[in-house]
Amino acid sequence: MKITMVKKRLADGSQCRKCGQVSELLERRGHQDDIHETIWAEAGNPESEGMLLAQEHGIDTAPFFIVTTDDEDIKVYTSALKMMRDCFSYKASLIEELEEKTRFD
Repeated sequence: MKITMVKKRLADGSQCRKCGQVSELLERRGHQDDIHETIWAEAGNPESEGMLLAQEHGIDTAPFFIVTTDDEDIKVYTSALKMMRDCFSYKASLIEELEEKTRFD
């Protein structure tokens, strides 16, 4: 399985707020090393690799995850917790679920 995280880089070079929050969540839960590749969607550059992937998969928010199975099946996640549940058998707490609904949306 390969997990690609697509993050948005703002015009000032920083990552978007939500991307930072999701990266912190992955790090806190010990899954930062399970992300095999990070691709950037560059604000103002519709030809950046991340913007092209977003368009290809019909995604209009960052971050998102593209999970490719060993059988080459592809699943796209806009929810970090759902991706973690499906890929890592992660059990989110009720607080994390509520935080994702409010903070990550």
